[in-house]
Amino acid sequence: MPLRRIALCLSLLIPGMAAHAEPRGLDVRDLVALDRVSAPVLAPDARQVVYAVREADVEANSARTALFIAEIGPRGSRSARRLLPQDWSASGASFAPDGERVYFLSARDGGNQLWSVPSNGGEPQKASELPLDVGSFRLSPDGRRVAFSLEVYPECPSLACTRERLDAKGGTKASGQHYSQLFVRHWDSWKDGRVSQLFVADLVDGKVSGEPIRVAAGVRGDVPHKPFGGVSDYAWAPDGQHLAVSVRADDAGQAWSTNFDIWLLPLRSREAPRNLTADNPAWDADPVFSTDGRTLYYRAMKRPGFEADRFALMALDLGSGSRREIAPDWDRSADGVTLAPDGRSIYTTAYDLGQHPLFAVGIADGRVRRIAADGNIGGFDLAGHTLVYTRDTLTAPADLFRARLDGSKERRVTRLNAERLTDVRMGAFEQFRFQGWDDEIVHGYVVKPWNYEAGKTYPVAFIIHGGPQGSMGNSFHYRWNPQTYAGAGFAVVFIDFHGSTGYGQAFTDSISGDWGGKPLEDLRKGWAHALASYPFLDGSRACALGASYGGYMINWIAGNWPDGFACLVNHAGVFDNRSMYYATEELWFPEWEHGGPHFQVPQNYEQHNPVNHVANWKTPMLVTHGQKDYRVLVEQGLATFTALQRRGIASELLYFPDENHWVLKPQNSIQWHDTVKAWLQRWTAARP
Repeated sequence: MPLRRIALCLSLLIPGMAAHAEPRGLDVRDLVALDRVSAPVLAPDARQVVYAVREADVEANSARTALFIAEIGPRGSRSARRLLPQDWSASGASFAPDGERVYFLSARDGGNQLWSVPSNGGEPQKASELPLDVGSFRLSPDGRRVAFSLEVYPECPSLACTRERLDAKGGTKASGQHYSQLFVRHWDSWKDGRVSQLFVADLVDGKVSGEPIRVAAGVRGDVPHKPFGGVSDYAWAPDGQHLAVSVRADDAGQAWSTNFDIWLLPLRSREAPRNLTADNPAWDADPVFSTDGRTLYYRAMKRPGFEADRFALMALDLGSGSRREIAPDWDRSADGVTLAPDGRSIYTTAYDLGQHPLFAVGIADGRVRRIAADGNIGGFDLAGHTLVYTRDTLTAPADLFRARLDGSKERRVTRLNAERLTDVRMGAFEQFRFQGWDDEIVHGYVVKPWNYEAGKTYPVAFIIHGGPQGSMGNSFHYRWNPQTYAGAGFAVVFIDFHGSTGYGQAFTDSISGDWGGKPLEDLRKGWAHALASYPFLDGSRACALGASYGGYMINWIAGNWPDGFACLVNHAGVFDNRSMYYATEELWFPEWEHGGPHFQVPQNYEQHNPVNHVANWKTPMLVTHGQKDYRVLVEQGLATFTALQRRGIASELLYFPDENHWVLKPQNSIQWHDTVKAWLQRWTAARP
């Protein structure tokens, strides 16, 4: 029997053996099964790195996060191993100051608690036995105390009080929830009156000792903020006597305010909490103390109500109260603040021309240096002379790398998915630029099908990113990955239209008040440029796809560019600006984008409102939406589908009762991708 036939038979008999001997494109089943590396943390001596790996169990429709530890040196990594047993899931790893133990969070025994494990190997030890779940934590600089966040009822004097109230809910038959102010719900959860607050406790023999002290009792608001805050929202002073926290006041105006302030919270003293940024009505974030504790570094926006304003790097002298912007001429928005070991630079990532590099910004002179470029730099850490970071690109999922602090001597630490992707061929990509609205330069990308052959033409997936102040570039995405379309035989085109990030703040600002104007012109011109530049694109067999703002643009295209595409796909897109305003949770977003509340400027909401152009719709459309989406409510998707059906336009609806603004569960992701692929193939089949 030929060897190839033997291999095929074995692949059918042996579970897990690859059945694909021939090259193939990326499929969603590959995508959801990939290991995802994140959150690298260096030991104080920089000889070890702990990192998280999300491992999917596709059959169980779930995932767990494993912690790995690797010894690193000039030649890369050695002896990478699991830090915890195989069936554990953990998050938030942090080395103790002496490097001998790694602390982390795990719900191993039910509730999420603090644990630790020896960094050289050993059994995990539970470090907290609190009556409430621990949301996040930071060890004090000397390792003798820990700050952590808990969800509590602010009026409760003890943790036991909150626990008793939560337990009592199960004993009542009444289900009503009473509210007196917004938010009533946020992202995908209804509010229940609890607030995330910071507590501090002593660590004795590696365990939380005594009753934790609530340190933010005088500053009402969620720390970390919701829904996507984390440990970057608070920081220890070097002497362990203060915490700096970024918090938005939990008051009647929080649903239309982006005013986060940084507070200095005293520990073990009668000093009152102090608002360090009360004079800035916009967002102040990510406090970090200098090594001597005299300066506080942080990020700050300048325009209240605008969530996509530029985040500038700031330095605040805690003695005099004077502050300055560190790199005022750098027209990029900093993602975070990480202080270099010598205290002279701040390391941060930022979107830049379709990439997401790592930069070092000189604190004294504001000089900006690109440290790690090409692709998307994700989590990173630094210690001593060593830098570690994750990188992914349009053709590769993330792996962990190490380098010197200047970015030199880069070496790969992990090759997590090499075996899984042995047979997979990614589509080659190219970035292009063209003259968009008002002849300004706009950037885009084209991705070839995985099986591209010169001289052939291919159907096209034209993807429109959300935000709208976002960017779709050289990265490996797990919900909108161009390679899943290239793997199905499509070419892919996407444009960073006016409003996208990474091209200067003026470019980002330009979309506000003009959702259907400049971006639509950029999409038209970008599509025309791509068709003229890449002969393998078949413009007669192209479908446009988008989510969130991208879904809004799909609805806008349906009424204002109805002959542009053979089909459309709309996920979680806005159908009616008016009803969207009165139903969404974060009101600051539509108020900034449309120039005020709807009741003050209704004409602004109507100017680019898709519902007003339904009479022009004729393009077949697939609509997908999740029930737990409180950013763009499911009624927006249902209204879109109703309009299509009532107009007699070919249309389908895919509804997820258990998903939010995103489709996250592995099996749901497979269903979504299969449905979208079938819709595209139906309308882009080769013409006779």
